[in-house]
Parts: sequence; structure tokens; C-alpha cells
Amino acid sequence: MYESYYGLSAKPFQLRPDPHFFFGSKGHKRAMAYLEYGLSQGEGFIVITGEVGAGKTTLVRNLLGHLPNDQIVAAHIVNTSLDPEDTLRMVVSSFGLPYEGASKAELLNRLEQFLRSVDRQGKRALLLIDEAQNLNARTVEELRMLSNFQTDDRSLLQTFLLGQPEFRATLHSPGMQQLRQRVIASYHLGPMDAQETRAYIEHRLATVGWNGDPAFDDGAHAAIFAYSGGIPRKTNTLMDRVLLMGFLEELHAFTEEHINDVVRDIAEEFQAPDAIGEPDPDSEYDSRLDGAEHRGGMRSGEMRQGDRRAASVEILDERMMRLEKSIVSVLSILKKIVATPQGQAALTAQDNATPHANPRTDHQE
Repeated sequence: MYESYYGLSAKPFQLRPDPHFFFGSKGHKRAMAYLEYGLSQGEGFIVITGEVGAGKTTLVRNLLGHLPNDQIVAAHIVNTSLDPEDTLRMVVSSFGLPYEGASKAELLNRLEQFLRSVDRQGKRALLLIDEAQNLNARTVEELRMLSNFQTDDRSLLQTFLLGQPEFRATLHSPGMQQLRQRVIASYHLGPMDAQETRAYIEHRLATVGWNGDPAFDDGAHAAIFAYSGGIPRKTNTLMDRVLLMGFLEELHAFTEEHINDVVRDIAEEFQAPDAIGEPDPDSEYDSRLDGAEHRGGMRSGEMRQGDRRAASVEILDERMMRLEKSIVSVLSILKKIVATPQGQAALTAQDNATPHANPRTDHQE
């Protein structure tokens, strides 16, 4: 919608991880260096952790896009909420092998034969597992066992594990000592700083043909960083909404106030609504009030009823504000349509087609 308005070739802040937009912040460059180091070693485990939306999947896809296909056969797994045997089936399937109806022993045999075939071709097998924080200890141990497939002088399978910070707790649990011994490198991907966040935004805009329109002043960039905390996904979510607002309100320069307006809109949209009127006796709201009564014994039935009425009024006010904003957005779109040559032509044609009443003068005798 806003791409053509700002002369962009595509949406610069889509949520889908796209290696085309890869931005090498200090943290991302170091994480990529660890992955490339692991590839050069050809064995063991590489562990990369990071917060939600930090860019781990983009890292993986950027790596996959640069792998030499004549040297490495890679499999990428993103569905990790599975038990050990289903995870094994997923590994077998990701390498393009049949898995339906096979026992665990058959699956392991097929995988081993495949890995040995890859080795005979002078290639290496690489397994990348995203969302590793969902793996339980038994599943992690099953993956470790796969690293036992070896020839006399080298490993047949190398594994990269990428996940959220809680995976580090699994990795350092008492039963994971054997896995830790096989981890040759580990890195935690942190958020970008304010300067990198600004460069990240400008990089993504420039990738789709940005020529300075729209512009963002220093206050706008500060507000963007304050909201996103340097997390790429949060930055993308906010910037997409900012550009949409700019299109609707015909803005070509953004200030701190514009960014804060969008931040407030996002906060309102994701605020959990309460029921209007008498709440359900089993609702969380009543549970909180009941808990407060039990703890302090100070809240009376009249106070509870007053709180409910106040909450209902606030909800109605909030809904009216949202309705007003929606109407403003619709009017903005209609204004744009009317301003186009096609819209003006349509209005002229409609006006010419409408019969005009002849003025009539009544005379009283």
C-alpha cells in the first residue's frame, strides 16, 4: 500500500525472515563468524542463542544462501516441539529420506547409510535446528547420539543449534555434560544499540530503493529505539505501522511525536479487553478481586461494583477512540481516491448524470 507512495520496490519491514535484508550488526557479524568457523571445522555442535526476534532465523537463512551446494548437504528444522522419535523422523525427512512406517532402528540405519553416501561423494552433511529451546533433554540427547556416526577420521554429521536464551539452561543442566564436550563454539546474539538500529532501518529502506523519502529526525530514531530495544523484529513491526500511517496522513517527515502516536496505537490494540457490564464470576478479573478481598479483607461489594463501572466506562471510551481513528483512516483513504484523476473523473460523471431540479416559484393568489 505505502510502497508506491514512497517509491519503494517492496515492503522494507516485513516480518518474514529474508536473507536479502541481512544487516551485519556487530552481534550478527560475530554470530555469522561462529557459524562459518563451525563449518570450517566440519564437526561438533555450534550453539547460537538470542532473544525472540533477535534475527537468528535470518542468520540461518543467510548462511544457507551462501553454502556451497557441491560441498555441503544441509537440512533445516524449525518444528522442534516433538518427542525424541518424532524429532528423528523430522531429521530423516529433512534430508529427503522416507520415514513413514519405519521403526527407530530403520530410521537410524537409513540416516547412517545416507550420511556415508554423502561422505563418499566428497560432501558433508549439516543439520540446522531452529527454536532449539523447545527441545527437551531426551531429544537433545537423541541429537547428540547422531554425532556418533563417524568414519575413521571424521564425523559424518555436524549440527548447529539456534534457540532462545532458555536453551542455555538445558545445555548446562547436569545430564548434558557429553553434549557440552562436543560444543566447539557458543555465542549469544544480543540486541542492537541505538546507532546500529538507525543503520538497520536505513539499510532495509535502501535495499528497496529509498532515496530519503520519508525522512526520520533524531527524535524519531530515538523513539523507535526506545520502543524496540534494538530487537529487529520489534523494529520491523513498528516501522511497518509508521510507514502505513505516513501513507494515510500524507507524511514525508517523521518526528518523535509521530512515532509515539503509533506506539500508543499498538499498545492499545494489544491490550486485553475486559467484558462490559457484569463480569463472569469465573473471570480473571473477579479472581483478582477475590484474591484482594481474601488478602486484605478491605474491599467491599460496593467498591467492587464501582470498579466494574469505572472499567466499563474506560472500555467504552477506548472503543470510541478506536472508532474515531478508524473513521479518520477511512476518510484519509477516500480523500486520496478523490484526489486522483480517476476519482475526479468519476465524480464529474456522477454529477453530470444527476438530474437537476428546475427552480419553481409558487404564487399565491
